[in-house]
Amino acid sequence: MALRTIREIGDDVLRKTAKEVKEMTPRTQRLIQDMLETMYEANGVGLAAPQVGILKRIVTIDVGEGPIVLVNPEIISQEGSQTGPEGCLSVPGKQGTVTRPNEVTVKAFDENMKPRLIKGTELLARAICHECDHLDGKLYVDIVEGELEDVIAEED
Repeated sequence: MALRTIREIGDDVLRKTAKEVKEMTPRTQRLIQDMLETMYEANGVGLAAPQVGILKRIVTIDVGEGPIVLVNPEIISQEGSQTGPEGCLSVPGKQGTVTRPNEVTVKAFDENMKPRLIKGTELLARAICHECDHLDGKLYVDIVEGELEDVIAEED
């Protein structure tokens, strides 16, 4: 496993549409492991492959309940709404208010290309929507309500 460089806002790759994963290869499995390691190292709750410069439809998420890998994710239902602060590893030091669905169901494949259906609420729903947006070249700054704010770092 290796840490990958997280691409930041202004990098063209973040505005491109990622390609569907047709088969799981050792190289793609290595990418998934690298993404998880990179996400944890950066203290993120999610990371999409385009954020590390790879245009594949893969996201990793961990909202504190263990890692979730979604390959070719597709949100098939959404309900309710929630409004709250959102940040992004590709927009460091900033956050903004975003409204997202409060509950989503996503169909995808796992890292072994086995089909999976995940229902997420609250933070998990927000993370799924945020990361799936990355696969279509969208950033949360495109839908932020009001201005971006500086994130105040917590001291140890």
